[in-house]
Amino acid sequence: MKVYFHDDFYSVYTMDPAAAEGRMEAVVEAVAPMAEFVVPDPAPAAAIAAVHTASHIATVKGEGLYDIAALAAGGAIEAARTGLQEPAFACIRPPGHHASGNSAWGFCFFNNMSIALTALKQEGLIKTAFVLDFDYHFGDGNVNILGDTGWVTLLNPSSHKRESYLDEVKTALAGLEVDIIGISAGFDHHIDDWGGLLETEDYTTFGTWVRRAAERSGGGCFALLEGGYNHDVLGTNVAALLKGMMAG
Repeated sequence: MKVYFHDDFYSVYTMDPAAAEGRMEAVVEAVAPMAEFVVPDPAPAAAIAAVHTASHIATVKGEGLYDIAALAAGGAIEAARTGLQEPAFACIRPPGHHASGNSAWGFCFFNNMSIALTALKQEGLIKTAFVLDFDYHFGDGNVNILGDTGWVTLLNPSSHKRESYLDEVKTALAGLEVDIIGISAGFDHHIDDWGGLLETEDYTTFGTWVRRAAERSGGGCFALLEGGYNHDVLGTNVAALLKGMMAG
């Protein structure tokens, strides 16, 4: 599987948990046996400006975080484009699903998923999309930017019971017909992370379901790294997702 990653993502750009030392190393080591690593370019300024206001972009620049945030968004765009032909994963940071058009919180600065899907839409590559966000935290930025577009459907599973959570995802994907499925892949809902709910095998299940749903509808699929903060299990969980997406 093509995995979009840049060595700059190893840098500790802030003091928040998403930027912690060793986090990306854990993921890269775990997925290396199944990955074809591709180095992404930063997202074009126009792609970022299509989603975020000038004042928000100026704020990110003022914090000295524009370059790393634009690089993450660029990895998201390239993974999404590849996803139209084959499953792809963007091993990127900062994450993005808490970034709205004119604000951001939760370790996010630019909304990687929104930038990627909007770029594909503007290029005429897709007409419809579905976003599965299984991060422990509700993806408010994804919803704020994409929720009222009319061409994107979003799911943030809300159940606090594992089996019901899985059923919620399975039901949403059943009969789905869209051009592309994007996964906001946060792994902090794992039993050994902040959320304490999901098992490693569940990520493989999600990947398999998404790949099959994409194939049924004649579309593609891709995933972007969001949360996940226990370095001891993060890499294994990411690899589990990729395994499912590759198997379908």
